[in-house]
Amino acid sequence: MTSDELKEHASMLGFDDLRIAPASPDHWDQYRDWIAQGHHGGMKYLANRAEERRSPTISDQPARSIIVVAKRYLTNPIKSPPNPFTAIVSRYAVGDDYHDVMGESLKQLTAYIDQQTGGSYKSRWCVDSSPVMEKDFAAQSGIGWYGKQSNIINSHLGAWFFLGAIITTLELVPDHPIPNRCGTCIKCIEACPTKAIIQPYVVDARRCISYLTIENKGPIPVEFRRAMGQRVYGCDDCLAVCPWNRFAQPTDEPGFQPREILRTPNLIQLMKLADDEFRTIFKGSPIKRTKRRGLLRNAAIALGNTHDPGAIPVLLEALRDHEPLIRGHAAWALGEIGGSKAAKGLQEALAIEQDEWVISEIQQALR
Repeated sequence: MTSDELKEHASMLGFDDLRIAPASPDHWDQYRDWIAQGHHGGMKYLANRAEERRSPTISDQPARSIIVVAKRYLTNPIKSPPNPFTAIVSRYAVGDDYHDVMGESLKQLTAYIDQQTGGSYKSRWCVDSSPVMEKDFAAQSGIGWYGKQSNIINSHLGAWFFLGAIITTLELVPDHPIPNRCGTCIKCIEACPTKAIIQPYVVDARRCISYLTIENKGPIPVEFRRAMGQRVYGCDDCLAVCPWNRFAQPTDEPGFQPREILRTPNLIQLMKLADDEFRTIFKGSPIKRTKRRGLLRNAAIALGNTHDPGAIPVLLEALRDHEPLIRGHAAWALGEIGGSKAAKGLQEALAIEQDEWVISEIQQALR
């Protein structure tokens, strides 16, 4: 089986690109230093298996090649009338979970390799599911180059694409990396609302809105709440400003098309979701990762950032939610909006609240 045959089959499965990389990452030392400096925040899984990323193996056998695939996820913009309560959701999360969509195609591609080689080699596919430095291998293979926001950029796909990989003991002729084409551009660095790109190619996750709204399971640090704006799941700012996106084309993958609730996501509607509604609506969606408490935490902050009194009724209702995380952020949001109605509701909530952290949030909101 040749690389060309593999690329042709990958195209038939809906991938936009496939390249081959050697099985040794170029930037493991930098990754180790990034972890040592704590830039991964609370994502302990990135540190716990860091050494495995250095030398990928399959069933204790060393990998010989890393097959990297790319699949675009950009969807056409949806035109809707202006609404002060519009929620902002990262583009990659408006459809089905990319782990599932990409995984199914990678599973078929792996089966094709087994079939063509008579099962003589071991192969394992992954989509953010194994300790593999996908971005590093993508850069080594020539699928793209590292942007200064630390994501991979492709001259034809822009920044709007997913990566997947197949680790294999099959030795394939590697493709060649391409030059970094960012030049002197620093649009992504300038666009970051929280200055999380602390230097070119280095992101401090602890400051990143994507990390804060998705991976962070506790309270959002106060210093970043206003910078979140109306973002409730992720942030695309550093990707959206990339000049290479002018070449990006919308995906034709049905699974990446926006779900109904995410076509024009509404903060008021999100804040009213009960547990069972959340599970039903976001089954098979990336947003299930935050759980209801995380999404409503984010939505409460977003409502506070609207400064619109129309949000007060739903936030007052949220002060009685069974999740302390939601109650505390609803209190902050009411403090941001202000007014006598918000203050009265906060006072009433303070009189019955028992959670110490929520009490402190209410007290701060009343100041």
